[in-house]
Amino acid sequence: MLALLLIAAAIMAVFLFIRFHPVFGSNPSKEVKTKYSSLEHYSNGAFVNQIPTEMATDFRSMLPVLKEFLKGNPNRQPDQPIPIKPLQFSKPNPNQTTKVTWFGHSSLLLEMDHKRVLLDPMFGKAPSPIPWFGNKRYSKELPFSVDELPQIDLVILSHDHYDHLDYGTIKKLKSKVNQFLVPLGVSNHLKRWGVEPDRIQECNWWDEVVAAGLTLVCTPARHFSGRSLTNRNSTLWCSWVIKGTDTKIYFSGDSGYGPHFKEIGEKYGPFDLTLMECGQYHEKWAAIHMMPEETVKAHIDVRGKRMIPIHWGAFTLSLHDWTDPVERAITAANGNNVMISTPQIGETLSLDEEHPRSKWW
Repeated sequence: MLALLLIAAAIMAVFLFIRFHPVFGSNPSKEVKTKYSSLEHYSNGAFVNQIPTEMATDFRSMLPVLKEFLKGNPNRQPDQPIPIKPLQFSKPNPNQTTKVTWFGHSSLLLEMDHKRVLLDPMFGKAPSPIPWFGNKRYSKELPFSVDELPQIDLVILSHDHYDHLDYGTIKKLKSKVNQFLVPLGVSNHLKRWGVEPDRIQECNWWDEVVAAGLTLVCTPARHFSGRSLTNRNSTLWCSWVIKGTDTKIYFSGDSGYGPHFKEIGEKYGPFDLTLMECGQYHEKWAAIHMMPEETVKAHIDVRGKRMIPIHWGAFTLSLHDWTDPVERAITAANGNNVMISTPQIGETLSLDEEHPRSKWW
């Protein structure tokens, strides 16, 4: 009887934690869901992809993955903290060309048309609702502290997963950000975390907006969303087209390979730079995370000139070697005459300069 009571108490504690802790965000209201119901990519109370996208999650399908996990792989993460380049923030220069700085995984800083733009800023120690658990950041530290960040003109989010939208990061950042640009439904999380509604703009796929003086297009991705056990696909996921005066950038967010890349390339390409997901893949979930060879193919589809592989180099979320994404991407890029850049975390690149290809890992 005591054991049953303890189990019941533990279940209740977990339920209350998920129900009331702000880290899980907030779901769209019934009224908002009613508005979503008219969308082509919303069905039975949830967002859907443009093409069928299934993840094999039954026991028979996942048993080989479990065996692979239990077998272990010492190369899933580096054996020591990886190197970083400390970031020095400078004042915007009217004559400055577009610059990009990668912070690991999918977090980047764009300095474009005298504006500072953060993409999927995740500056926490682990992509988890409880930072003490989960695989920790490879670099241990960031190239800067959040307190050092200057005012940010715009934060752009691709979806609401923990490795892209971090509660602790937003709480620290929100006073430094002029505006947030997010896909449908994600504003509910930010509002619960204290961001004023008038600083948030939500977008549907193919919406074209102007924010911080830049033209942005919310474009499709092939993925999913959700921060809790009961709100899967309650918010939208996306990629982004970012257009400045002289520069055009494509940010893939998270995505499996699909026809949307060619569609985006036909409508908005070519791109001076693509920031393409490359990492955390497995054949069992290839529909929602591209293989590195598909990353290069997607770059070609959107008509990119130069590519930086992202979604690797910070956390272990899959079973492959931690360097496998970049090494396979380089091989595929070389085989397809694609210009690929491999910056070190914290290294700032200017689009009018030769980009690094050093094997820093």
